[in-house]
Amino acid sequence: MHLPSEDRALSPCTGYTRAHWEAAADALLAATEPYATEDRALYHFPGAHTSWSGRLSDGLEGYARTLLLAAFRRDETALQRYADGLAAGVCGVWPRIEDRSQPLVEAASIALALRLTRPLLWDRLDDAVRQRAAAWLGDALTAEAWPCNWELFPVTVGGFLKEIGYETEASGKAVDRGLERIEGWYVGGGWYTDGDGRKYDYYNGWAMHLYPVLHAYLAGDTRLLSRYGDRLEAHLADYAHLFGGDGAPMHQGRSLTYRFATAAPLWLGALTGRTPLTPGATRRLASGALKYFLDRGAVNADGVLTLGWLGPDEAVLQGYSGPASPYWASKAFLGLLLPPEHEAWTAPEEPAPAERTDATRPIAAPNWLLQSTRSDGLVRLHNHGSEDVRYDPYYTRLAYSTATVPSPSYDNSVLVGGDPSRTDIEPLGAGDGWAASRHAAGGGARVTSLVLAHGAVEVRAHLVAGAAPGTPVRVTGWAAAQGLRAEILPAVALGAELTGVTGDGDTLFVALARLTGEAEPRPLADAVSVRLDDSGVLHVRWSDGREAEARMDGTGVEVTAGR
Repeated sequence: MHLPSEDRALSPCTGYTRAHWEAAADALLAATEPYATEDRALYHFPGAHTSWSGRLSDGLEGYARTLLLAAFRRDETALQRYADGLAAGVCGVWPRIEDRSQPLVEAASIALALRLTRPLLWDRLDDAVRQRAAAWLGDALTAEAWPCNWELFPVTVGGFLKEIGYETEASGKAVDRGLERIEGWYVGGGWYTDGDGRKYDYYNGWAMHLYPVLHAYLAGDTRLLSRYGDRLEAHLADYAHLFGGDGAPMHQGRSLTYRFATAAPLWLGALTGRTPLTPGATRRLASGALKYFLDRGAVNADGVLTLGWLGPDEAVLQGYSGPASPYWASKAFLGLLLPPEHEAWTAPEEPAPAERTDATRPIAAPNWLLQSTRSDGLVRLHNHGSEDVRYDPYYTRLAYSTATVPSPSYDNSVLVGGDPSRTDIEPLGAGDGWAASRHAAGGGARVTSLVLAHGAVEVRAHLVAGAAPGTPVRVTGWAAAQGLRAEILPAVALGAELTGVTGDGDTLFVALARLTGEAEPRPLADAVSVRLDDSGVLHVRWSDGREAEARMDGTGVEVTAGR
């Protein structure tokens, strides 16, 4: 992909400016054109991984998601191609929108693109085409959605159809119904769970916030924008800390093949004025994510986004992933809706949070602890509250980072009796430098887990209860990653082992862990000392003199952090 020369005066962190975003959008759009069918209604990208919805639905997905990119780019030449494809698609080429069907997802992208470019595309269509297109989209108003972020797809379609005067009562009801549905999943602090349960990941940004905020903004509904804008602003205060110093997003959750779609909520905050971030920090984080993937093989030699992360990678795919799925990354280009003179484009870049200082940040809603280090730009996520066993290992491991991937050999886990299960997670709190939870483990055991973090160093304590005496227990740490040092040691002062067995009662396992990019860090055993007193209190002293105390038992965890 050919991009302009970097501008290190305006963008000292990434070198990217608006010109780079425009060039990237143009290149991605140009590369997709050869894969359109003759009538331009479907886009069939290469790849052997067909989604469970089938080839026809995958072709519609290719049309809808690349149309979204053309809409953000406001490319009139490309939009004319999509106008031709729309006319053909609604004449019987596209599959109908039915209950819980993939076309419902793609209808939302099409409706949003049409709403954003109405004078350039919709208003120029023949009336007969508009009627057929509205009728095709109209099925989304009553189609049953999966009980998750899918509830927002009828909202997005309904917002557009109401705007153009199609079935206004039904459109309004679809909007109200979807917005009401997500209220039960809002847990405060700017965070939603993606449906019932404790499913926390990037869907918060590129779905749960994106669709309601954009709808309120485009409808000019100040009441809704106040509600959803407040939530977005709160979310971004945490979200900014999920990016590494190299621009990498956190490698956690599902649909990671959407890659730099992680930039969408950052731009959304700037677009609506609902962000705690400065313009320079917004662009630095967004451009950092785009650059991270473009520099590392996300686009193949033909200029097409592949199914994977840095390059093709089936490990990050789900059954719904098809060859065009990665083009939900188009959402990242929402920033192009901002005029060139907007501060988000003209302000000098500012360092990302991970580049400024060492920090630990608790996030209450998902019960996470974020741990970042300035020297290597790494961000680590200690997960003591997010769970979706259908997509293990991207939800249920104890920790994730911006530089590692979950290992098939069960990194960041407690294996009881050889079983790595971690289900029924019960958050026990997160605070200054710590997070804790309890979960169901193998053989009917319950494990209470605590992490205390400072700098790059971690103390991990696991209290195993309910296991038969002599049950083997193994505690694992970070997976290896190129250029990084991953370490785990037993806390020798406690006589603990990384591999041991349970006793007659509750058994405590304590380990020291570290993931670092430093070439020659202080020896891990010298970076922190740990002792357990006679009353069962765990005393932790870091090398800089900071101290913490923790008590773990069957009722929970108590942590006192000192100085």
